[in-house]
Amino acid sequence: MATAPRTRVRPSAPPELNNGDRMTREEFHRIYEQMPEDFKAELVGGIVYVASPLKRQHGNPHVRLTAVFGVYGLHTPGVEASDNTTVLLGEAGEPQPDLYMRILPEYGGQSRTTRDDYVKGAPELIAEIAVSSRAIDLHGKRDDYRRYGVREYLVLCPREQELRWFDLVADQELTPDADGVLRVRCFPGLWIDVAALLANDRRLLAVLEQGLATPEHAAFVEALAAAQRGGRKKPRGSGRGRKG
Repeated sequence: MATAPRTRVRPSAPPELNNGDRMTREEFHRIYEQMPEDFKAELVGGIVYVASPLKRQHGNPHVRLTAVFGVYGLHTPGVEASDNTTVLLGEAGEPQPDLYMRILPEYGGQSRTTRDDYVKGAPELIAEIAVSSRAIDLHGKRDDYRRYGVREYLVLCPREQELRWFDLVADQELTPDADGVLRVRCFPGLWIDVAALLANDRRLLAVLEQGLATPEHAAFVEALAAAQRGGRKKPRGSGRGRKG
């Protein structure tokens, strides 16, 4: 009795993420979770961007700005600073910002933490180190961050020796005060001496300590605690900064 020949079923190709792919955040996230641990890609405006290897020009200033964010977070209960963490930003956005600072949801923040430990929604503050990624950081990412509710945005550009500062709520670029200190509005007391940051000068942390000692920072910490207790006060950022 003759038997029909077997049809050989070819295994489906493993999923890939490539520069320029267009997809929804749900599709991107499903594929991204299957990629190797050392693979990094982001979804910005529905377009996939695969990260290039990072050089010293990116890594060194990244460490300095991370130190500022980390020290501020240690002195401000209810605030979380994080490095290279995936953010489920919106239907067409899943970035992995170099740094973010957010108010935790139990303290009145606008983002939340998912059951599988991702951040969903917009952190109040995001920072990027822009070397090879400068074009996307200053345009595509800036647009996405503004669209989905990030309040302030910092872009550190080592080649150009500048720190760009954006109020995304007002859609305006700001400049530091006359003393060269950038005083973040949504996190009172987060003072960044731009020249010290660019020059790797120890004054960077000394100026931050001055900001942490201000009445504005103390009032912010009190408001965060009140929000966590369910009080009427809600944390409101304040601070100076001139329009660019």
